Amino acid sequence: MSKYSKTTFLPVIVGTDLNAYTMASSFYEKYGIKSVLVGKIPMRFTEGSSLIQAIHYNSDLTEPETFTSYLTDIAQQYQNQYDHLILIGTNDIYINLMIDYQDALREHYLFNVVTKKLRDTLFYKKAFYEFCLKNGIDIPKTQFYNCAKPEIIPTDFTFPMVVKPSNVVEYQKKGLHAVNKLYFLNSQLELENAIKSIVDGGYTDELILQEFIPGEDTNMWDSVYYGDQNGKGQLITLAQVLLQERQSHLVGAYTALIVRYNEEVMLKLARFLEDAGYTGFANFDIKLDPRDNKLKVFEVNIRQGRSSSYISYNGHHLAEYLVDDLIYNKEKSLTLFKTDFLYSVVPNFVIKKNITDEGLKAEVSKLINDKKTGNPLISKKDKGHKRNLQMQLRRLNYYNKYK
Repeated sequence: MSKYSKTTFLPVIVGTDLNAYTMASSFYEKYGIKSVLVGKIPMRFTEGSSLIQAIHYNSDLTEPETFTSYLTDIAQQYQNQYDHLILIGTNDIYINLMIDYQDALREHYLFNVVTKKLRDTLFYKKAFYEFCLKNGIDIPKTQFYNCAKPEIIPTDFTFPMVVKPSNVVEYQKKGLHAVNKLYFLNSQLELENAIKSIVDGGYTDELILQEFIPGEDTNMWDSVYYGDQNGKGQLITLAQVLLQERQSHLVGAYTALIVRYNEEVMLKLARFLEDAGYTGFANFDIKLDPRDNKLKVFEVNIRQGRSSSYISYNGHHLAEYLVDDLIYNKEKSLTLFKTDFLYSVVPNFVIKKNITDEGLKAEVSKLINDKKTGNPLISKKDKGHKRNLQMQLRRLNYYNKYK
């Protein structure tokens, strides 16, 4: 009998969105295990899925005291049935709560996230950009505006430019993310009005004021990293974005991408996080600047992204990295992810219609013809027919969104 068959574990996924669904899919497709989800509200991505054994809802889940007490209650429901419970966060709020209260949560769960010290010193955006510059990582021209102490608004930017929150968690808690997560601005007056709107909305942390790098969606790039519990890099990927969401509050969420390979860039990003002692999943947002042909990093999210499931489609299940690390303590050398693959939540004709580069169109067509594609909305093993129909309709509705 193998070691795997002797050890039982249950994934407890915090969230009910597409990221949560793709993580549940990864655990089911790799291990045949149905996850338990914990969330604030029902979402169509996960409701009715046959890959999930139960979803527990608590409308106050984002409150710190509720978060720890409710997850403790969930653990007590399942811990006698399994050797281990693995906790996985799927958005910034939940991951930050896991980091803040990891000592209490580790009494019941196995999980891999960055330390609070590293998060606080490196991954709040101002410190992150300073760290990038010290370590040879290219970034856009960037300044910061402190909303807690309104000051003179900079006038030395060339428009268009971008404004976004440094503290995404506080921004979301104020409800401002439902309006805009990114502001694309074309004049000094628009900059002043955007800052006033954000300050009036109650946001009190810093804003990132950043030059706008020209280019279409295809200038955006994505990279996913996994560092084990000891801070050793085990995986680094690179992918070129083809399309992103069109709704303003979802800009930055990718709807189609194609896997790429660039050893120099991948190693630079991996060593950057490894040198920092990073643990867990990370997701870089990057853009190719056509003015100097450099890939410039905007930010790194302290979790896997919703589009990271392209990894699981190609023999490197996200679930397996967690299980091998947290349960079996397997040491792995750094994998530079390399494959030909198209990830997409939109119909194929929408991709082709919205890409202007003929070379990319031909590449996309070949991947489609070769069946080297993956749609994360639906797992082939999911028997939740009503849910799957809703996801197919959602996919087709992208025609209207991009039209």
